[in-house]
Amino acid sequence: MKQANSYGGLEFGAAGKARDLVRSVGTVPSGLLPSAIEMSWARCLDYGLDSDQCSEFDPLERVLLSEQVEKSHHLLTHAQPVMDVLFDQIVDTQNVVVLANSAGYILHSCGDPEFLTRAEKVALAPGVEWSESHRGTNAIGTALAMGVPVVVDGGQHFLAANRFLTCSASPIFDPHGHLSGVLDVSGDHRSSNRHTIALVRMSVQMIENRMFAAAFNDVLTLRFHARPEFVGTLYEGMAAFADDGTLLSANRNACFQFGQNLEQLRGASFSALFGQPISRLLDHLLVRPQDSMALTLSSGVRVQARADFRPSHLRRHSRLAIDSQSATQAAAAGGAAVQSAANLRRDCPMVRLQTGDPQIDAVVSKVKKVIGKDIPILIQGETGTGKELLANAIHCVGPRAAKAFVAVNCAAIPEGLIESELFGYEDGAFTGARRKGSIGRILQADGGTLFLDEIGDMPLPLQARLLRVLQERVVVPLGSAKSNPVNIAVICATHRRIRDSVASGLFREDLYFRLNGLTVMLPPLRARTDLDALVASLLRELGGEHPPSLDPEVLELFRRHPWPGNLRQLSNLLRTAVVMAEGESTIRREHLPDDFVEDIEQILVAQPAAEINPTPREAAGAVPPAPTLAHPAPPPEASVGRLQDLELQAIRDALARSGGNISGAARELGVSRSTLYRKLHS
Repeated sequence: MKQANSYGGLEFGAAGKARDLVRSVGTVPSGLLPSAIEMSWARCLDYGLDSDQCSEFDPLERVLLSEQVEKSHHLLTHAQPVMDVLFDQIVDTQNVVVLANSAGYILHSCGDPEFLTRAEKVALAPGVEWSESHRGTNAIGTALAMGVPVVVDGGQHFLAANRFLTCSASPIFDPHGHLSGVLDVSGDHRSSNRHTIALVRMSVQMIENRMFAAAFNDVLTLRFHARPEFVGTLYEGMAAFADDGTLLSANRNACFQFGQNLEQLRGASFSALFGQPISRLLDHLLVRPQDSMALTLSSGVRVQARADFRPSHLRRHSRLAIDSQSATQAAAAGGAAVQSAANLRRDCPMVRLQTGDPQIDAVVSKVKKVIGKDIPILIQGETGTGKELLANAIHCVGPRAAKAFVAVNCAAIPEGLIESELFGYEDGAFTGARRKGSIGRILQADGGTLFLDEIGDMPLPLQARLLRVLQERVVVPLGSAKSNPVNIAVICATHRRIRDSVASGLFREDLYFRLNGLTVMLPPLRARTDLDALVASLLRELGGEHPPSLDPEVLELFRRHPWPGNLRQLSNLLRTAVVMAEGESTIRREHLPDDFVEDIEQILVAQPAAEINPTPREAAGAVPPAPTLAHPAPPPEASVGRLQDLELQAIRDALARSGGNISGAARELGVSRSTLYRKLHS
């Protein structure tokens, strides 16, 4: 393209023509500039600005600047980390990242040192005002004036002195929808990039989300999106609710999903927005706080939602439930029944785990006796039996409920990172460390509860460091010489037999005895007697206002399945079935996943129903071993020398290890399912 002059291409040429006409006629010509720039130039003329005037500026005195910074303390606190990340993305591009408040005063800037020198000449420095009335058309002032993202390129700046800049800015709104400030990237127009405005807008979303979460950290905040993978990202909708379900505020993404602006939404009820009372969400949190929940917007769009789990919310919910139930019973049966109901619901988060199984009742009874007494708890059980749910409930009803519950899966974090994840690190402690370091999970839990899941998989060298923390109650981050005191309750969980790991030298004996204040065992689902009640409870959570029921045939299949994945498998299966049965009142066999139906059919053929699940009397006692096939193995002397018996015994052993799963046993033995099936019935 032909260049009009040294400041840009044809776009600057159009701006030059517009500037000439402004000088000669005194009005802004129509059609030469983008509409937003054209309107801004018109405002500049109304302000009495001259496009050829010198770029004079008078920065605020130090005291006055400090006042502006103090007024925007929350904005600055949440914006600075995001600005650092943004600058890392545009480093070495001759740009400066600028934060200004709602009055247009620059509060903070960071950028390439070489360009910062040039930027200071045009007053892109803290304390200088960049409102339109003072600095003419510019991205900061124009974004504030219009309340929308703006790009001002080269000669589009009203003051000719600023025409060497290209600036991209987006306004920042506080959690209540008020204009709080503006984030801007300014640089030499010759190195401008059309993608810069997208980076700025994404950064603003991050700042607004951080401000929103901080502003509503003492109320229930829901995070949601129609695409589940977007929950937990900067694209998620965020909505804050009072105890009675009244919407307090929502971020811009939430407003977009609701299809209304914040003023229209403010004061709306949770039930009006999602078609169900907020008590249903709180009931879900009491039982499965880490799981997402399917909700339906008033527009009919289904979203996946997660709520920030804060035990104080659930305790308030429990009190509301107690008050409501008490009032009802007082009218019916008098004060004695009221007190009984209150006592029953006072430990609501723990009680919600009890759905009729005597083994679970015994576990709850034990842990309730040690809550708040500085006795470490070790929860054992197979994967998926609800160890984290129990840990959450223990925290929720204890004296530390108002503080953080921090969960760490020791098996999910790479061995090379788990030390820094737990203990934190100083800036520059190792290659790839984040700027400004990290406090670590242990210090995050200070005052609250640290839940170490799969503690049996913690590397041996780190066990010594953890033991020292538990004994001395101080944490020393990597790369630091400073000891930080920490006050935590510790709950651990594992699917392994820690005693066996101690005997084999894989787990420190002294750490085992330090963690083993009270050990409880959660039974596998196949050994529980409350399957029907669990299914009904999960369907109430997953099915919305009108949960489906289970066809008797499906319920019988559930009773006969060995559930190797335990509660997690049951929950995921029902979640899928509810979606497949949408619009129908009953979940039938055809709504179940194909692999589940295939596995259960093979198991039913291979095993009599009585041997897949224990009887209630058996289940109420000691936890049985994983189920085996129909017939017990023959005595060793009867199978010696008989290849077929040895082969059958190997198959039975593999099936026992896989919990009766034909596919799993076939994979372990390296044969096809059809081969395994044939050998079982030969």
